[in-house]
Amino acid sequence: MTQPKLKPATGKLGVLLPGMGAVGTTFIAGALLARNGAARPIGSLTQMDTLRLGKRTEARSPMIRDFVPIANVADLVFGGWDLFRDNAYEAAVKAEVLATDHLNAVKDELSAIKPMESVFFPEFVKRLRGENVKPSEDKMELAEAVREDIRRFKKENGLDRCVAVWCGSTEVHREPTEVHSSLSKFEEGLRRSDPAISPSQVYAYACLREEVSYSNGAPNLTAGGVPAILELSRETSTPVSGKDFKTGQTLMKTVLAPGLRARMLGIRGWFSTNILGNRDGEVLDDPDSFKSKEVSKLGVLETILQPELHPELYQDMYHKVRIEYYPPRGDQKEGWDNIDIFGWLGYPMQIKVDFLCRDSILAAPLVLDLALFMDLAHRAGLSGIQEWLSFYYKSPITPEGLYPENNLFVQLGKLKNTLRWMQGEELITYLGREYYE
Repeated sequence: MTQPKLKPATGKLGVLLPGMGAVGTTFIAGALLARNGAARPIGSLTQMDTLRLGKRTEARSPMIRDFVPIANVADLVFGGWDLFRDNAYEAAVKAEVLATDHLNAVKDELSAIKPMESVFFPEFVKRLRGENVKPSEDKMELAEAVREDIRRFKKENGLDRCVAVWCGSTEVHREPTEVHSSLSKFEEGLRRSDPAISPSQVYAYACLREEVSYSNGAPNLTAGGVPAILELSRETSTPVSGKDFKTGQTLMKTVLAPGLRARMLGIRGWFSTNILGNRDGEVLDDPDSFKSKEVSKLGVLETILQPELHPELYQDMYHKVRIEYYPPRGDQKEGWDNIDIFGWLGYPMQIKVDFLCRDSILAAPLVLDLALFMDLAHRAGLSGIQEWLSFYYKSPITPEGLYPENNLFVQLGKLKNTLRWMQGEELITYLGREYYE
């Protein structure tokens, strides 16, 4: 593998968010608080974690932010698009995620961030009605309008480069069609406003045309499964990654399932249910949008447990996922899991998990890390799918024919080894024979 030549992180980095609701505003407010020294960016690997270099005996474990040339949080400039006209402060107040003291500490900065008009097709998000929407119905015109938004944002803010992270709602489930099969067919589809082209695909196309890397934080059909978008990513040498932020219940699954699999403990059933009351919950109350989320959540266990290799332990496992919209809970989601397992001689046992989490609090550091790592990837000359960032996603995208790696700990090892490779350091295998020979 040829070590990439990293360009320095000079100047300002624009972070563009399609979707400036609970997740987006929690991220922006938290990043502003962190760079002002008013709060800690807990949950962010780029800001809080270290990585080991060389042998354990060398005691070299620098902070990630000091080891690789990622952009400084102080150099981030925030913008984006949203269905509603509220500025970032107003949207954050309505989301009811962060305390008033936190929001008031950065009120002026948040109030200055106003969303650009969004791309919205109501058939893709049936439970919402947009008010801050671009007037055109021509999808190529809309893509060109988003491109112009990006160019204007960069010019007005004196930016060297931008990244985009989808923080919007989950679109209805769709399978790829012929229009997605190649870039030429996709662009023709834009010109004739093909109904199979979604808002998220318009954003991804526009961003990649402007050489803005694109991270998909929802289970939308955007880069993974759309050869046209991947072709454009390679053509413009611009990275893509996704899909669906790994936050609450699925985070717990990718922690627990590898442990059960490592001990060769069998699983008869895994029942998961969630209640939440934010805008995400309202959107997912629509069966077609829930289908997108369900597919993303259900695929995690299969690739971790590999039932085709261990049929006696996992082949007959019953896996069910439910999400219920419950307005009183707001952003404070509850994820409940019942896991029926069996061990020595087939004797049954149970595990029950009740995770009272805050989805936007768990998602915000992922947005920060993805923005910084995707910018790093772009400056390293990497294009196409960034599988090394699978750590952040429920349903990591991979090339056709390659199954995703969903084991959280394998994903973390892959991420850190990629950073070592970028800087010409020895990869860590954990074989450890050098200490005993």
